Amino acid sequence: MSTPSDDAASWRDRRGDAAREHAAALERQKEAESAEASARITEFVAAALADGPAPEALRARDYRGRRTYPTGLTGWYLRQNRSVGVDTDGKFYVLTVPGGLTARLRGQTPDPSPPPRILGKGGRDGESIDLVDALANVLARGTGGGTSGSGGTGGTDGRGGRGGSVG
Repeated sequence: MSTPSDDAASWRDRRGDAAREHAAALERQKEAESAEASARITEFVAAALADGPAPEALRARDYRGRRTYPTGLTGWYLRQNRSVGVDTDGKFYVLTVPGGLTARLRGQTPDPSPPPRILGKGGRDGESIDLVDALANVLARGTGGGTSGSGGTGGTDGRGGRGGSVG
């Protein structure tokens, strides 16, 4: 016959196993979404290099948001607030760095990150946009098609106004 402490231990073990399995399932889902996003970015880079817009020098903002620093990267900003970008090699970057004097003198390159399916997920209302929509908005700028005006862009345009397109 089992004792109440044995039942409690067994329940804790089952809950721990379930939590670990849930975390593993979430990680597998995140990896699959990142692989899909990487494929879309690869397609985007090929299209952008062929038809525009031209890539530009990417700059990273410090954690306080006050200064920008050269990164040595060339690519496209995916959000109007210039917080994320893709380089010409198809790597995704969150363009935020610690900053400091050395960064001001030499620049600072952030590490590439696994791309998310949704930019700004978990942020304030109106600040998230599907990666595919953000990439399409950038391509539309290069082909003279403008932006669709849907999907939101997130944040301000860097000049104090609300953005209507990705910049």
